[in-house]
Amino acid sequence: MSATLPMSALTGCGEMPEPLVRNATHLPVLKERGQREVFCGLTGIVWLHRKMQDAFFMVVGSRTCAHLIQSAAGVMIFAEPRFGTAILGERDLAGLADANDELDRCVTQLLERRPDIKTLFLVGSCPSEVIKLDLARGAERLNERFFPQVRVLNYSGSGIETTFTQGEDTCLKSMIPHMPATTSTATELMVVGTLADVVEDQFMRIFNDMGVGPVHFFPPRMARDLPPIGPNTRLLLAQPFLSETVRALQARGATLLPSPYPFGVNGTTAWFRAAGQAFDIPDERVAKAIRAPAERATSSLVRYREKLQGKRLFFFPDSQLEIPLARFLYQECGVELIEVGSPYLDRLLVEAELPLLPDTITLSEGQDVDKQLDRCREARPDLTVCGLGLANPLEAEGLRTKWSIELVFSPTHGYDQAADLAELFARPLERAQRLTV
Repeated sequence: MSATLPMSALTGCGEMPEPLVRNATHLPVLKERGQREVFCGLTGIVWLHRKMQDAFFMVVGSRTCAHLIQSAAGVMIFAEPRFGTAILGERDLAGLADANDELDRCVTQLLERRPDIKTLFLVGSCPSEVIKLDLARGAERLNERFFPQVRVLNYSGSGIETTFTQGEDTCLKSMIPHMPATTSTATELMVVGTLADVVEDQFMRIFNDMGVGPVHFFPPRMARDLPPIGPNTRLLLAQPFLSETVRALQARGATLLPSPYPFGVNGTTAWFRAAGQAFDIPDERVAKAIRAPAERATSSLVRYREKLQGKRLFFFPDSQLEIPLARFLYQECGVELIEVGSPYLDRLLVEAELPLLPDTITLSEGQDVDKQLDRCREARPDLTVCGLGLANPLEAEGLRTKWSIELVFSPTHGYDQAADLAELFARPLERAQRLTV
């Protein structure tokens, strides 16, 4: 096993498609179980390592894992990123070397070189899970040696059965057992899901103007500064792909506030109002706090609504952001939705979004990629949101595409980013128009 600093698609197969199932709201759900195309959960490290400035992510995997993270993050070889790969060599995979001893050696070398690391994540991959390397036990063993100077945690970023945003879900879940119990009886708010620092600052200013507090963000900017959790904690979700995290927080006594997600003016307004109601803030004060940013966002969206109005759009399942993004495009940009696919449809997390979608769409869960491609080709949408592996072939067939992974990497939450979010969808349409002139 050797240490190195840091795209391939994953295809799986399963059961035959199931018939339409009636949703708890108003939309039938087309459940598909077939070949699928997604990135693996290691990709979540790209935004997690930027967020938690005292943490380091050590992937225990292959050279392919290292190339994936290095390419996705775009970090040059002479930089000092907060991630790396302990590469499983042929001797490790063949059982000729003790992988645990090699792992301990790599971790020791890393921590001697980087004394700024306060939390170390051991991230499992497909290769480490195939050879049954027990990283949970490895984390316990390393904690006995390095804690309290460094806390060692582990989670799975394997792409065998997950989509790429679930890497954040499993990462955050691994931190919850170490959260302190709240010592207060007053209501506290926890915003759950990784946000760009600039967006977090914007949200905090509005919460302060509303009189909502104390407010904690999870994950925090410093992994060692874990927020408290308890029965007085109210959860407001910023990301719709945190199923295991939410349930683990609920098991610690927290209460989930149902709300649409803060994408666009409507979603962000409903999101802040949910927080205001939880803290018994008068509607007038909430309206005053959000009025100026909401008006700016509404004004900035006008030019993009003109470009997107009436455009037909098809979502392939990839990031689990599909449902709230589709709601934003339909409500605020006048987009006509054809199909909205999501890798997993967790009603606990998206129940507030589903009634806001038009009842004319196909809502699908899971994927049978060949059948979905057939539906897309037949519909000939103006724009297709999909993974990298499908984008180039569809472009070659004359269909305009948007990489879904870009919607995760870019700051898109909140009022001040609403126009930026709309522009991400308008840009490929503008490019196609220029090319045809």
